[in-house]
Amino acid sequence: MTDTTQADDTDAVVGAGAPERVGVLGGGRMGAGIAHAFVLAGSQVVIVERDEAAADAARERMTASLRKSVERGWSEPLGELEGRISVALETAAFADSGLVIEAVPEDEGLKTDALARVEAVLSDRAALASNTSSISIDRLAAGLARPERFLGLHFFNPVPASALVEIVLGEATEPRLANDARAWVEAIGKTPVTVHDAPGFASSRLGVALGLEAIRMVEEGVASPGDIDAAMELGYKHPVGPLRTTDIVGLDVRLGIAEQLHEHLGPRFAPPQLLRDMVAEGRLGKKAGRGFYTWDD
Repeated sequence: MTDTTQADDTDAVVGAGAPERVGVLGGGRMGAGIAHAFVLAGSQVVIVERDEAAADAARERMTASLRKSVERGWSEPLGELEGRISVALETAAFADSGLVIEAVPEDEGLKTDALARVEAVLSDRAALASNTSSISIDRLAAGLARPERFLGLHFFNPVPASALVEIVLGEATEPRLANDARAWVEAIGKTPVTVHDAPGFASSRLGVALGLEAIRMVEEGVASPGDIDAAMELGYKHPVGPLRTTDIVGLDVRLGIAEQLHEHLGPRFAPPQLLRDMVAEGRLGKKAGRGFYTWDD
């Protein structure tokens, strides 16, 4: 993989299918997963990271995930896939991207600043998206010069294994952009659902409501995490129970979303004390090796 992108005269306007050039701001677990999806769809992808250490980690993460795809039978060789990925340290690397997806941590101030910096280097017709799972698209759009070219693309963790992308439309989002977004999601082999901007959108609002109630049940001694999850998996055909899902998502991530929803939707989304305590103890779920379950590599 290289460290810089090569600009050309390609028009940044996007349309049906996966955009030719895609940028991802942030190469962590989510950002790398998003980049992985577009690389497999044939896009040239540039990841921008904050420093050399983070850039090196993003390269390693991408190589590992692409190698797994090849080992599982992907038709293209690893070298060809890696050739469609570059990693840079400056947002100027996004200048010729038709679509840039922001995937920085779930903090409104951080995202607002990041989106404004990215927009400043994009073509007027390029699309800008946030991977936020709970922050208002309209609030994020308020700091942008071209809110009509902005929307939410909420991917799910782990991105390669997830079939869903939630498209979140702001009040200013162009109808054409909404249509294009559905085509991009389908081009990367996932299913789009479209929602209008509202606290928690559809997926986070429903998923967190179930997860918080499951945590309260553990807190109250109603049943063990394994039995609560089994009740939903076997009784309601959920592929993964709410507590195992919380571990996969990350307890810190779930707490942050719950706090956002509590602020805007009221006490029914108040985070249980057990959740706060587990986050404070570093029991963040799968990424930390322990949460409601113990995880190994």
